[in-house]
Amino acid sequence: MTSTALTELELRVSAPETMLALLGEHDSFLRVVEASFPDASIIARGDVLRVSSIDEEIATSAMVSLQEMLAVVDGGQRLDADRVRRLIDLVVRKVDRPSQVFTDGIKVARGKIVRAKTLNQKLYVDAIRRDPVVFSIGPAGTGKTYLAMALAVEALVSGSVSRMLLTRPAVEAGERLGFLPGDLAAKVDPYLRPLYDALYDMLGPDVTQSLMDKGTIEIAPLAYMRGRTLNDAFVVLDEAQNTSPEQMKMFLTRLGFNSKMVITGDVTQIDLPAGRGSGLRHVRRVLGGIPGVSFVELTTEDVVRHRIVAAIIEAYRSFEEREERE
Repeated sequence: MTSTALTELELRVSAPETMLALLGEHDSFLRVVEASFPDASIIARGDVLRVSSIDEEIATSAMVSLQEMLAVVDGGQRLDADRVRRLIDLVVRKVDRPSQVFTDGIKVARGKIVRAKTLNQKLYVDAIRRDPVVFSIGPAGTGKTYLAMALAVEALVSGSVSRMLLTRPAVEAGERLGFLPGDLAAKVDPYLRPLYDALYDMLGPDVTQSLMDKGTIEIAPLAYMRGRTLNDAFVVLDEAQNTSPEQMKMFLTRLGFNSKMVITGDVTQIDLPAGRGSGLRHVRRVLGGIPGVSFVELTTEDVVRHRIVAAIIEAYRSFEEREERE
């Protein structure tokens, strides 16, 4: 509620280095907050930040944003301009404790920690930790595959599971790979390369290859999942929009004891032949509402690649909608 009285709020910061991390070099992060709340005055003096505004709600939102930024810094994380903007957006949307979105870490190998960068990504991570079967649907660049693989690596390294299985439908080869040269690895490599890239980033090429040689990590096309029971495993199915309903059913019924499945895909990028339905679109109508099965939607707001990627995705979506109407 807007009032004519001036609302003044104060935040005390414990140490000069903390204040520097909070404000950013040349007060760059403070400028982001000021731009987001132009009707508020924010002054840093010594170890105190003062916020004032004639609009109590604006003053409160600006102060909560600063407090949550401080919580991120106190949690040992670095701020950057993009993270500050995302955090402020969560504050404005009345999300409870938005700093927790950025401080919850997924521990992978080599001391690397992967973190969610948006609220929906945090909900996705929480769903994977909670449920045995999780579907993540959203456009490119939203972290669907990378976060799933980070959690798979964390589970493997911690001993929660004894193996990882990563799979994709090789649609361009029609799941019939015999005409391609080389052994199985050479045949499917072009389709599974993004999974290798993520593993190399988290584990390093040498460790990844060693674990693959031992069978601890297996990367294979979806067709090779048929007839198996996957116990004590973390299984990731990527590009699931390119499965048929029959393939999706086959894959899901491979789930064994002490196992977890994460299925990711983008229903706007289906490469199946004309007239062939997508298993990812079909499965939600079949499994929606079943306990232990979660569906998480990611949007252009969750794109964590270059900021222009979200604009490109949104422009294509709008263009396709206009074409459908014409």
